[in-house]
Amino acid sequence: LAIASAMYHTGRNPLKRVRRRGDAMPVPRGLRQRRLHKAFLRYHDADNWPLLRQALKRMGRADLIGNGRRHLVPAWQPAGTGGRGGPERRPLAAGGRGNRTIRSGGRSGRRGRQGRG
Repeated sequence: LAIASAMYHTGRNPLKRVRRRGDAMPVPRGLRQRRLHKAFLRYHDADNWPLLRQALKRMGRADLIGNGRRHLVPAWQPAGTGGRGGPERRPLAAGGRGNRTIRSGGRSGRRGRQGRG
């Protein structure tokens, strides 16, 4: 994790010799670019396919969109996928906090059984 942090904050690759006037490494800092990188890493997730199709067309790689073995993203979108936001959440109970675990103050289980024999 330290190497990844160094790469992100300096924009240099610490795995190679770092020079003062060395080439800068591109770092995805914007939200849009970071989401795109994450979508490419998770290309198998159907929720990322619309974003990937759009990006591949912009890059001139529409040949990777299709339904064959050579394609990265299918041309069709399954029903119920590709929406914005995270998973749907159930509304909370009338109390507002939902279910909570109640813990007892003492130890649970039986004690004093170690010395039997």
